[in-house]
Amino acid sequence: MRPDLRQRLKAFLLLAPLLAFMLSFFVVPLVTMMKSAVSDPVATEALPRTARALAGWDRTGAPPAPALAAFAEDIRALKNDEQFGDLVRRLNSAQSGFRSLLGKTRRALDGTSTADLAAIDARWSETSYWATIAEAVASPWTDKNLLAAVDFERNPAGSIAAMPEGASANRLIMIRTFVTSALVTLACIALGLPFAMVAASVEGWRRQILLGAVLLPLWTSLLVRTAAWYVVLQDNGLINATLKGLGLTSTPIPLMFNRLGVVIAMTHVLLPFMVLPIFSVLIAIPRNLMPAAASLGAHPLRAFFHVLLPLAMRGVVSGALLVFMAALGYYITPALIGGANDQMISSVIAYYATAAANWGMAGALGLVLLAMTILLYAVYIRLTSAEEQRA
Repeated sequence: MRPDLRQRLKAFLLLAPLLAFMLSFFVVPLVTMMKSAVSDPVATEALPRTARALAGWDRTGAPPAPALAAFAEDIRALKNDEQFGDLVRRLNSAQSGFRSLLGKTRRALDGTSTADLAAIDARWSETSYWATIAEAVASPWTDKNLLAAVDFERNPAGSIAAMPEGASANRLIMIRTFVTSALVTLACIALGLPFAMVAASVEGWRRQILLGAVLLPLWTSLLVRTAAWYVVLQDNGLINATLKGLGLTSTPIPLMFNRLGVVIAMTHVLLPFMVLPIFSVLIAIPRNLMPAAASLGAHPLRAFFHVLLPLAMRGVVSGALLVFMAALGYYITPALIGGANDQMISSVIAYYATAAANWGMAGALGLVLLAMTILLYAVYIRLTSAEEQRA
């Protein structure tokens, strides 16, 4: 074996565990989520004969007689209760009434040879139920979940249209998620930049204490940190007790189950991701720049805005990007501290994944969130590359 080939093989073997980890815990789950967002094979797998029989139906009037017989045969052949439950959830999510209708039909067809579905339930004479089945079995691929993630749907003509008002609130919750993440990012900048400047201006044990105070939250469980804020922010908590003890207020200030409490708790949790990038940039800036600006007659504020801040902007932007992207997917803190109108998109994803067992919708919302995050990262890469070219 040639020496260069042997070296490449050794390098690949060294990277193999990392590649296997990335493939198992990042690439495969991501591909699975993307597939679940655009695939809907439940009906086509459960009703294969019905899919073939309804392939040429125009979804108006009564379905063809072979389709009725094929549907009855599929229901009789569907012995797997889990698969039948998935089919019921799939059809009932598209049109209410299928839960009772399919259960009644399955019991009536069990052990019988009749295919007179209208005699079992008069709803089988309605075109709307058959149109729903025809749409469900038309193809295992669908854009329904992706459209519903942003409050759109396809109308009977097949065109994309907005959902009726009140039918879905995913777009509103998505906007709320971005607004809350932006507020947390601004709060982290307002607190993290001065703290990083102080930490970069001192040395020795003082710097170690300041950095330890920032890193301490990272060594504590997220649930524990959020529960601590639950105790601090409540009406009888430390903050309200202190304010009443000082005579600044006579009634408790509402800090729980609202947007303010969520921003406070998330700012505390995410502050290290803002301080550390800014600190790493500040310690590389020569300390004589600010005194030099002062010797030239610049006011301290002017020297800060025209000298120090532009040099530290790379750290500020990096920290803002880290904080904002991490805040987009937060779940525990808004769930415990926020109210009903403060839940973020992660709570909706958790609902679809656990309570509703609608993995397609959960994957679609996650895919939309991932696309937004990648877009922000692309903007950041574009800005940093443009700055490097100017430099």
